[in-house]
Amino acid sequence: MTSAEPRTLVETQRTRLFDRARPLDFARGGRLEDVTVAYETYGALNRARDNAVYICHALTGDAHAAFWHEGDAHPGWWDAMIGPGKAIDTSRWFVISSNILGGCRGTTGPSDIDPATGEPYGLSFPLIDMHDFVTVHRALVRALGVDHLHAVVGGSLGGMQVLDWSLSHPEDTEQAVIVASSSRLTAQNIAFSAVGREAIMRDENFYDGRFAVHGTNPDVGLAVARMMAHITYTSEEGFEEKFARRPQYDARHPGFGVDFAVESYLDHQGSVFVNRFDALSYLYLTRVMDYFDPFADPTVMDRVAGSGLKYLVMSFDSDWRFGTAHSRRIVRQLHSRGLPVSFREISAPWGHDSFLLRIDPYLDTVRAFLEQPAMPRPSTRRRRLGRRR
Repeated sequence: MTSAEPRTLVETQRTRLFDRARPLDFARGGRLEDVTVAYETYGALNRARDNAVYICHALTGDAHAAFWHEGDAHPGWWDAMIGPGKAIDTSRWFVISSNILGGCRGTTGPSDIDPATGEPYGLSFPLIDMHDFVTVHRALVRALGVDHLHAVVGGSLGGMQVLDWSLSHPEDTEQAVIVASSSRLTAQNIAFSAVGREAIMRDENFYDGRFAVHGTNPDVGLAVARMMAHITYTSEEGFEEKFARRPQYDARHPGFGVDFAVESYLDHQGSVFVNRFDALSYLYLTRVMDYFDPFADPTVMDRVAGSGLKYLVMSFDSDWRFGTAHSRRIVRQLHSRGLPVSFREISAPWGHDSFLLRIDPYLDTVRAFLEQPAMPRPSTRRRRLGRRR
């Protein structure tokens, strides 16, 4: 986009879902009677009401997936993917993007006020499961008057949500697009997240999660957690291409400050992050990923098997956080029950974050998959999302 091109402005909307009569019951225990969800929509729902596409975001994403907010320096986090004429074409699809439960960007989470105490929930907030994300997503879809989805699309943690949704409610959608994701974190992945959480919880300003009550914030720990995670989102080739060993300042006086360009970059990433993300959300959302392992349940495929739900699974060859082996595991599991699965590994040097970038072969594949002619699914009885289960 050039500076001469007009910017399409959007606003994040909020809606309250669930109530005392129909509360949100968490999969691992706990209950909320009121949940606010932040969301954005792009495009228009057609007369047949069959062109809705739901976007599931990654760990530190939010509802603002595309276009621009007033005064922002950058567009939504997946603007490379979503918009008129883009892979998810908003002149064709009605796109819904929401902030996940616990996500701290407008949707209810652990730093919101507990009405029972008048103070932030803190660590008393219920432990979140991937199913809980999906439960809230489905409630939002119903609230927006959408009966059925054409596709559910997500990358990284977003891809995990797509996988969980498709396995537990395959009747909700025609297609599932899973990008740079995993069905089960490795020990190394869990270790990376554990270090990030420890950095936060050992910060002197954490106060057992009650930092807001004390008027503090674990900025140092949260910044370190982000710096650690950001290293895993970029490949060695990407770091070399962007920074190599270039000094940040005068290299004639070495010390323990920010001496290299890559150090300055990580320091900036950490500093910016503490201004937009909540430490408690980071703890809760990374833990959801740790426990996610849907195929551990031997019956999980029974619901989706024979449904005809179509999958697109994609990976990037330089992604070492959720590498191609993770995607191939998903493909094998789906193929084992005869589901139609398209798989493609994309060559790109930018690591895990490649799924956020403008990479033509990747975007073209998503577009072609979404726009393929619809085929009947004779073995699936569509249950309308408007019917609460």
